[in-house]
Amino acid sequence: MGITLHNVSKRFGAVDIINNVSMEIPTGSFAVFVGPSGCGKSTLLRMIAGLEDTTSGTISIEGRDVTQVEPAKREVAMVFQSYALYPHLTVYENMAFSLKLKKTPKAKIDEMVHEAARILHLDAHLKKRPSELSGGQRQRVAIGRAIVRQPKVFLFDEPLSNLDAELRVQMRLELAKLHKQIGATMIYVTHDQVEAMTLADHIFVLKNGVVQQTGRPLELYDNPDNQFVGGFIGSPAMNFLPGRVLGRQGETLRISLDGIQSELLAKVSGDVGDGTAVKVGIRPEHLRPMNDGFVATVDMEEDLGGVSYLHARLADGRALVVETRGREARVDSRSLHLGADAGDVLVFSESGHRLR
Repeated sequence: MGITLHNVSKRFGAVDIINNVSMEIPTGSFAVFVGPSGCGKSTLLRMIAGLEDTTSGTISIEGRDVTQVEPAKREVAMVFQSYALYPHLTVYENMAFSLKLKKTPKAKIDEMVHEAARILHLDAHLKKRPSELSGGQRQRVAIGRAIVRQPKVFLFDEPLSNLDAELRVQMRLELAKLHKQIGATMIYVTHDQVEAMTLADHIFVLKNGVVQQTGRPLELYDNPDNQFVGGFIGSPAMNFLPGRVLGRQGETLRISLDGIQSELLAKVSGDVGDGTAVKVGIRPEHLRPMNDGFVATVDMEEDLGGVSYLHARLADGRALVVETRGREARVDSRSLHLGADAGDVLVFSESGHRLR
């Protein structure tokens, strides 16, 4: 059953923060809400937790309607961006705190805390206070405090935002392992699409309180429904070039690119009229040297060893990113002729909808 949201909305006055959202998150899955700041992802998470009232619609957890149920009775545990640990208590005492409030027997508390500590590799730190721990260790304590409650659902609200880059990568791996170990349903909120791609079973991409698309990470990457999803999922971002349909060539469209006197082919089976204004989307890794391609001038090369990113510009000044791999792919020339295979060229309408 998992978690079901049916026509859920949240309004502050006349402003819609969440707009008629419906979704299903299967039991045991790892779902990620991703989108830019202000898109409503944290508000949606807080509504599931019961920390925000639902203006309309229903929220169910494992078949039980919890829309009007208070947070403590929803059987969910939330981990925030702030660790929110009690500084005067030890790691053990922080993790045991909620169990003591419920008057859980001491032996049971001891068993549950030590099991959570084992899972999170905190065994050696149980007698320490938060001030003696690193940021990553503190976040693990916050997660451990959630684990001992044995909730049906774990909710994570940008829990890694306060960590440095190396710790973020380490904690992402630990969260993925944790999910496999305990098999609970997890919902994770982030604005970082790399976190979304690496952690999620299912991604929900939000914009302005509306779910733009949902699916497995590579489904969204390879097959976005609109320009927003295509540009948001993927790093570096997809390149977008304005153009106009010249006509059809077999199963492909011929598209002229505005301002650079060049053409591309794109596989689009639907009926698109000649002269239609479109936007062409090409991922950096799909751009490659072609003798009859459009010309781009390389301004800077980011050489990361196995992969390099060429930051280039077209004749009309538009920016473009090209990915090359392997040392043999290093670019000596400042000028490139580029193109892409028809199957790698995505086409969007002027309104941003995908033309298929």
